[in-house]
Formats: sequence, structure tokens, C-alpha cells
Amino acid sequence: MVATKEEKANKREKLVKPFLKWAGGKSQLLPAIDKYLPSEYSTYYEPFVGGGAVLFYLQPKKAVINDSSEELINVYRVIRDNLDELVEDLKGYVNSEECFYDVRSWDRNEIEYAKLSKIKRASRIIFLNKTCYNGLFRVNRTGQFNAPFGNNKNPNIVNEPVLRAVSNYLNNADVCVECGDFEKSLKNIKKGAFVYLDPPYDPVSGSANFTGYDKGGFDKKEQERLKEVCDRLDKKAVKFLLSNSATEFIKELYREYKCTIITARRAINSKGNERGEVDEILVRNYD
Repeated sequence: MVATKEEKANKREKLVKPFLKWAGGKSQLLPAIDKYLPSEYSTYYEPFVGGGAVLFYLQPKKAVINDSSEELINVYRVIRDNLDELVEDLKGYVNSEECFYDVRSWDRNEIEYAKLSKIKRASRIIFLNKTCYNGLFRVNRTGQFNAPFGNNKNPNIVNEPVLRAVSNYLNNADVCVECGDFEKSLKNIKKGAFVYLDPPYDPVSGSANFTGYDKGGFDKKEQERLKEVCDRLDKKAVKFLLSNSATEFIKELYREYKCTIITARRAINSKGNERGEVDEILVRNYD
């Protein structure tokens, strides 16, 4: 007997949820996304895992997750493999402007930064994410974290219950954590798998273009390459669901697939008065 979506939801651990605030994170859109998730699949793939909202919502027993950000993937691996050391290291940070800019400056010296342990690098990213302006994970063209201090009164730097729940999930499920190009992470995918794709969005305006979570960027050529990957998935009978901004470019690119427009509230824009509700698109190749 196949369990219903409601039965599966009741079995999920509620504390397994994003441990970082991520640009374009999907936590607020989960009710809309849930309507279009397939009920059955063999392996779950997420090539642009980011904050992992959909991964942690589904909590699949078998998954392959990937991101191009080495710093982000290091955090996932440290939470999985070195949780106690990570929690202890996080307790050493102070929520002050002086501490923030000192810690942020570590990656300006590549030689010294390369000597940092994976645990120290992971705790640094969590600390900066919790204390920077707007919870914004952003790097410049050379890959250096460059979001300013947020002056947050009570940031939850050591959210130990969530970190432990995520660690337990990553250890108890069969989750392969990869770092690299999205296309490479799908190389060995088989029929029956399900792929959720949440790439850096096509910009809706000049000021809305946020692709700064990784120094590589993601332009229209990359969007077109992603579309070609989706076409190959479709030919393999692999189900995919893709999120993106509902620009004319994206709507035209995926015109032969099933497209649904949804509304999301976005708080990240270089111009404060241009933050607010925006149209996003969900694209899928199944009923």
C-alpha cells in the first residue's frame, strides 16, 4: 500500500529544515510547490540545493544533492560528519560589528584561508549568514563573502536543535552530497528518479539580478543549457520540476512544458522599494 502525501508529511521530522537563509529560498513557497510534487520516485535529485528547503520538506530516503558553492557544500558535509565540533566552534562567535568584519575578512588572504579547517570554514559561513544584513549569502567576483553587518539584536547563531536534526537526517538517509556543475550531478540519473531544479533566477530587471551566491554567475546561456538538460531528462522519462522567475524569456524557453505561475514575496533587491511580490513559474514534464 502506497502512503499518501499526508501520511508521508506526518512522518517527517519537523526540525529538519534550512539552517541558512538563502537568496530565493523556497520555504514560503512549499505549499504551492507541494501541489505539483510527484507522489512516487526512486531517487530525489537537487542540483541547486541552496538552503535545501524542498529537500528538507520531502526528506527523501535516497537523494543526490549538489551545489556549485564549495563553501555551502562544505557546511552540509560538516553538519553531517562533524556536528559536535561545529556546534562547539559556533559558540565562540560574538554578535558584534568588530567580530563580524574580522571573520568576514578571513577569505581576503587566500594562503591563510586555505589553512582553516573545514569545521572553522563551516562555522564562519553560518555565523556570517546569521549576523549579516538581511541574512544574505553573497560573494563578489573573486568568491569573497561581501554582505555587510546586519546589526541583528538576537541572531540564533547556534541553532543546535535544527543542526542536530539535519545531521541525523543526512546520516540516516542515503544522501550523496556533491559539489560541482549541475549537469554533472545528473550524469548517472535513471528513469524513475525525480529532479527539483531551483537555479539562480533569470533577472526580472537590472536591479533584481541576484546571482551572487557563487562567483561563477548564471546568465542566459546557462539558462539555455539548463533547458537542454531538462529536455534530456524528459527523453529519459525522468520527472522534473523547475522554479524560475516568470520572465518572458523563461516562459518562451519552456513553452512546450506544463507551466504554472505562482506569487512569491522576495526581500532581496539592491533597491528596497523594488522588493515585494513577484511572479514565479513552476515548470514540469508530468501531470
